[in-house]
Amino acid sequence: MDDLLTIGVFAARARLSAKALRLYDRLELLPPAYVDEVNGYRYYRADQVERARLVALLRQLDMPLARIAEIVDLVERDGSRAAERLAAYWTGAEERFASQRTLVAYLRGRLSGTESGMEETYGTFAIETVDTAPQVLLTQSRHTLADELPAWIGASLGRLEEGAAACGGVAGAPFVVYHSEVSMESDGPAESCVPVADEGAARAWAAEHGRAWETRVRVEPATRLVYTRISKAQVAHPQILAAFEAVERWIAGRGLRVTGPCREIYFADWEAAGPEDPVCDVAFPVAS
Repeated sequence: MDDLLTIGVFAARARLSAKALRLYDRLELLPPAYVDEVNGYRYYRADQVERARLVALLRQLDMPLARIAEIVDLVERDGSRAAERLAAYWTGAEERFASQRTLVAYLRGRLSGTESGMEETYGTFAIETVDTAPQVLLTQSRHTLADELPAWIGASLGRLEEGAAACGGVAGAPFVVYHSEVSMESDGPAESCVPVADEGAARAWAAEHGRAWETRVRVEPATRLVYTRISKAQVAHPQILAAFEAVERWIAGRGLRVTGPCREIYFADWEAAGPEDPVCDVAFPVAS
């Protein structure tokens, strides 16, 4: 007992409040070395101060307590792995912050209702046009809400790209077509598409393997696309709506006619891309 510190003394050394220490004890994040069975007083060892200070520093990053527990437990066994877990958390946090910045810009423009506010929202998007050649597509469709959409896009495009290996290989950037609105209230459907090189092989593969995933083959004719390129952070819903709206405004301002459903064209390695890296074209097919 002579070597133990009261909760008050330990809190001062660790730069944590007694209230925080009691919380961390309940969560088994920083249990005391000894608890008096009679009065319930908590006592700590001096060598627990470093762990307590590490907890306090990690909390300043708004890190969830469960993740903190994982890192502080690991640091005593493998500091390098603990540092890797911290880096992974911060990479995710930076992506979240970048996404939130774009969401704030989108909402400011929508809420202001002024021309300057709309310019702030839409003026950041560079609009381009491109003429595309006919494409043979392996496709999968699904009714899905916005919160389920990212997981489904990744899974469906992954399945289609595996199938493309038997169809002459992937012949262009994969994309997702929205045949109706996808939001938290509307479920589309959405259609994942992967261009392939061999139409005959694609139809044979779909007939043999496609039933389980409702895989189909269709040929998309040559068309003109109006598009804007966006970053990984801007892909998140609902801020991606600003990109769609910017393209629609550009099309309407030039008297063009939309001839088909909008789409997202994914041309970059999603996993390797950072939050500010361009990964996707938001596009509409048009005619004069």
